[in-house]
Amino acid sequence: MAQWVPDVLGDEFEQCTLPLGEDDQGEAVATLVRALPEAAQPVSGWERFVRRLRGRPTTDAPPLLDGVDVLYVHGWSDYFFQKRLARFWSSRGARFYALDLRKYGRSIRDGHTPGYVADLRTYDEDIAAALDVMAEDADTSRGPRRLLLMGHSTGGLVLSLWANRHPDVADAVILNSPWLEFQLAPLRAAIAPVVELQARLRPLDAAPQIDLGFYARAQAEVADADDLMEPNPAWRPTPAMVVHAGWLHAILDGHRMVGDGLAIPVPVCVLLSARSVLPTRWSEELTSADTVLVVDDIARRSLKLGASVTVERVDGALHDIFLSRKQARDDAYARLERWVTGWVRSRPAP
Repeated sequence: MAQWVPDVLGDEFEQCTLPLGEDDQGEAVATLVRALPEAAQPVSGWERFVRRLRGRPTTDAPPLLDGVDVLYVHGWSDYFFQKRLARFWSSRGARFYALDLRKYGRSIRDGHTPGYVADLRTYDEDIAAALDVMAEDADTSRGPRRLLLMGHSTGGLVLSLWANRHPDVADAVILNSPWLEFQLAPLRAAIAPVVELQARLRPLDAAPQIDLGFYARAQAEVADADDLMEPNPAWRPTPAMVVHAGWLHAILDGHRMVGDGLAIPVPVCVLLSARSVLPTRWSEELTSADTVLVVDDIARRSLKLGASVTVERVDGALHDIFLSRKQARDDAYARLERWVTGWVRSRPAP
């Protein structure tokens, strides 16, 4: 039985620790966070009267995403802290969960190399443990529930590969700027063998740190003063966490598999910024573009995920679409709701 305790994000959230055994760095755990939606308000007598006048149903209709579970996975050098995103899903009737993968965020333990794995399939254990707890937490009295996967950046790569290996589990996949291709794509063929050799001989060797902190600054510049997202700098550091050879080899191997073509059998929605900017020096344009990925490359690579892929390009968006300036963020949420509404209405309830 999962032991839920209060989460660092406050009263709206709880967390539970998912034991994953031990590796050569000690105890391995993942952490599952769940949103606690407010109880739905009953329809008042006055509201029923107004609905009757307008020819609308006078009883409480089930919310759009009733019976849907959302599992969110964060990106590199990151963890879950996006309260607004959780509220979007909860307010529409979904049960929202977020997973801090092993050695990230809430799951970091003494002796860990933050973010390090040598094979992205290792995360199958984290995801399986999360789904077990979500199933234990579910009310299935009205039938089975639908699973919607949502991943950002590296989390988008992890979930894409997972959904391809587990074709009968998820019902839809939503990707927020997924890292599906290396930023230096033309050089990947030359880089990959060097990284592979280094990963075999010295997997914990570190690559040069090239993060100048501009992405974090751009997020701070566009943040809403009345609804700040305040990440823990120990869990989401600037500059970003150190990149190690073994981890980079795992990422390049994942990119190769996507490039060879996946066969995700369910609908996929990919949200991307409309443009990329190379962050060599600070400028205002970094507050309205993806400074991490080459979004045109990602858009093309997205079409290799499966047979039903929608690509949404959001003007003015940052790398994390949902941490962009309000105008771009509102556009992204509107596109997301439109896609989800179409998905729900096109697929009969189980």
